[in-house]
Amino acid sequence: MSEICEKCGLPKELCVCKEIAREKQQITVKVVERRYGKKVTVVSGFDKKAVNLKEIAKELKSKLACGGTVKDDEIELQGNHKDKIKDVLAKLGFSKDSVVVE
Repeated sequence: MSEICEKCGLPKELCVCKEIAREKQQITVKVVERRYGKKVTVVSGFDKKAVNLKEIAKELKSKLACGGTVKDDEIELQGNHKDKIKDVLAKLGFSKDSVVVE
C-alpha cells in the first residue's frame, strides 16, 4: 500500500497538490534600478506555504543564467529578465495568466 496525501486524498505517486498550488499563485514581476544603475528583476506574490521559494529561485537562476537571492518572500534576480520570465515560470508549472509583468 502506498501512502495517501493528506491534502488531495490521492496516493503520493499521483499527488497533484504542487501543481494546483502553483496554478493558484498571483505573481508580479517588476524591474527595479539599484545603486550604480544596476537592474534587478523582483518576482513576488508567492504563497510561501504552498511553494518552496529557494527551489524556485534556484530553477530561475539556472534557466536565466544569472545570480539572485530570496529576500522578504521575494525572489531577486540580477539583470532585466522581464521579457523571458513569463515563459520560464510557465515551464515551471505556473499559469501564464497569473503572471503580471509591470
